[in-house]
Amino acid sequence: MAKQPHPYWAFMLRLWQVRSGSAVAWRASLEDPHTGERKGFADLESLLAFLQERTAGGSGSASPHGRERNDNG
Repeated sequence: MAKQPHPYWAFMLRLWQVRSGSAVAWRASLEDPHTGERKGFADLESLLAFLQERTAGGSGSASPHGRERNDNG
Protein backbone atom coordinates (compact mmCIF):
# COMPACT_ATOMS: atom_id res chain seq x y z
CA MET A 1 0.00 0.00 0.00
CA ALA A 2 1.37 3.42 -0.96
CA LYS A 3 2.13 5.85 1.82
CA GLN A 4 -0.07 8.95 1.88
CA PRO A 5 1.63 12.35 2.27
CA HIS A 6 1.16 14.06 5.63
CA PRO A 7 -0.06 17.60 4.95
CA TYR A 8 1.40 20.27 7.17
CA TRP A 9 1.82 23.99 7.44
CA ALA A 10 4.61 25.92 9.08
CA PHE A 11 4.07 29.49 10.18
CA MET A 12 5.85 32.02 12.33
CA LEU A 13 3.22 33.38 14.70
CA ARG A 14 3.47 36.93 16.05
CA LEU A 15 1.13 38.24 18.76
CA TRP A 16 0.95 41.73 20.20
CA GLN A 17 -1.40 43.91 22.21
CA VAL A 18 -2.87 47.22 21.12
CA ARG A 19 -4.57 49.68 23.43
CA SER A 20 -7.41 51.99 22.61
CA GLY A 21 -8.22 54.03 25.68
CA SER A 22 -8.78 51.47 28.42
CA ALA A 23 -9.55 48.63 25.99
CA VAL A 24 -6.86 46.08 25.11
CA ALA A 25 -7.00 43.89 22.03
CA TRP A 26 -4.70 41.23 20.62
CA ARG A 27 -3.47 41.33 17.04
CA ALA A 28 -1.72 38.49 15.23
CA SER A 29 0.14 37.68 12.06
CA LEU A 30 1.28 34.46 10.45
CA GLU A 31 4.25 34.32 8.12
CA ASP A 32 4.86 31.39 5.77
CA PRO A 33 8.62 30.71 5.92
CA HIS A 34 8.52 28.98 2.52
CA THR A 35 7.07 31.94 0.63
CA GLY A 36 7.53 34.92 2.97
CA GLU A 37 3.80 35.64 2.63
CA ARG A 38 2.36 37.32 5.72
CA LYS A 39 -1.28 37.41 6.79
CA GLY A 40 -2.58 39.72 9.52
CA PHE A 41 -5.50 39.23 11.89
CA ALA A 42 -7.41 41.93 13.77
CA ASP A 43 -8.28 39.54 16.60
CA LEU A 44 -7.63 36.03 17.86
CA GLU A 45 -11.03 34.82 16.65
CA SER A 46 -10.01 35.65 13.06
CA LEU A 47 -6.73 33.82 13.51
CA LEU A 48 -8.51 30.73 14.83
CA ALA A 49 -11.09 30.86 12.02
CA PHE A 50 -8.26 30.96 9.46
CA LEU A 51 -6.54 27.96 11.05
CA GLN A 52 -9.79 26.02 11.28
CA GLU A 53 -10.50 26.71 7.61
CA ARG A 54 -6.98 25.58 6.64
CA THR A 55 -7.25 22.35 8.59
CA ALA A 56 -10.88 21.47 7.80
CA GLY A 57 -11.36 18.28 5.86
CA GLY A 58 -7.92 16.77 6.43
CA SER A 59 -8.45 14.48 3.43
CA GLY A 60 -4.79 13.53 3.01
CA SER A 61 -4.09 15.99 0.23
CA ALA A 62 -0.54 17.10 -0.52
CA SER A 63 1.07 19.78 1.57
CA PRO A 64 0.62 23.38 0.38
CA HIS A 65 4.28 23.51 -0.62
CA GLY A 66 4.33 20.32 -2.69
CA ARG A 67 6.57 18.54 -0.20
CA GLU A 68 5.92 15.31 1.58
CA ARG A 69 6.81 14.92 5.22
CA ASN A 70 8.08 11.59 6.47
CA ASP A 71 7.03 10.02 9.76
CA ASN A 72 10.12 11.46 11.45
CA GLY A 73 8.85 15.03 11.18
